Amino acid sequence: MSLLTTTDLPNPIHKGKVRDTYDLGGGFLLMVATDRISAFDVVLPTGIPEKGIVLTEISAFWFNKTKHIIENHMVALSEDLAPTSSQFQNIPEEVSKRGMVVNRANRLDVECIVRGYLAGSAWSEYKSKGTIFGSKAPEGMKEGQKLETPIFTPTTKAEIGHDENITIEEMKGIFGEDLTNQLEKISIELYNYANDYSVSKGIILADTKFEFGMINDKLTIIDEVLTPDSSRFWDLDSYEEGSQPPNFDKQFVRDWLDTSGWDHEPPAPELPEDIVNKTIERYKLAYEMLTKA
Repeated sequence: MSLLTTTDLPNPIHKGKVRDTYDLGGGFLLMVATDRISAFDVVLPTGIPEKGIVLTEISAFWFNKTKHIIENHMVALSEDLAPTSSQFQNIPEEVSKRGMVVNRANRLDVECIVRGYLAGSAWSEYKSKGTIFGSKAPEGMKEGQKLETPIFTPTTKAEIGHDENITIEEMKGIFGEDLTNQLEKISIELYNYANDYSVSKGIILADTKFEFGMINDKLTIIDEVLTPDSSRFWDLDSYEEGSQPPNFDKQFVRDWLDTSGWDHEPPAPELPEDIVNKTIERYKLAYEMLTKA
């Protein structure tokens, strides 16, 4: 399997935790999903071979599947353009397979997280305080329990350091009431649609995050969407309240890191080979299950 953790193309404009972005001119960008992986907001020193290919293909699948809900920034996969466009013929194949051409957007600096199940940081808060993101929750809830209705829990988007939770009222102070309400409504609509579809394919979408931007003054979904990096995917057949079901996402990596003694601050430890192999197996299985006819 091929591994790509760094890229070096002309006109770089941004290097994120996982994606490298290049300016193609004319209002278009090339967004390359590398095989880097982050956990607890830290980029790990070990890459996951071919992860970027899976992320790009699964995002393209969901962008096409959800465009009736909201427009997205995807123009085409760079691999599809390579045979006909001289601009892409000189791009290395391993980059091209992980690349997506997108319309340039003015990004909104907020991560729109929707949670349908009690897991992750929501479960940790509930165990210690009896609340879910500051709101009192019923007693006796179990890990992995389905919430009565999905909840919207936005966070700031940090390039360095840890993302921070913000309240919806704080978000309204940043983006205004109308845009905040629109982001919440669309995020929950996307989650409900994606979870219904995923369940039909044997996967529970426990939670996910969306990112949005403005293109020609129109709200648009950008970056990645409903990938194993940005979502918590659970095996439907194994799901049982009170336990964590088998997952098809990077929770597997987070769990190993938590047992390693690492304090969630840089530098992170190297991942063992078996963790790397099992992680890409889970990512590929999620893609295969979700996209099968």
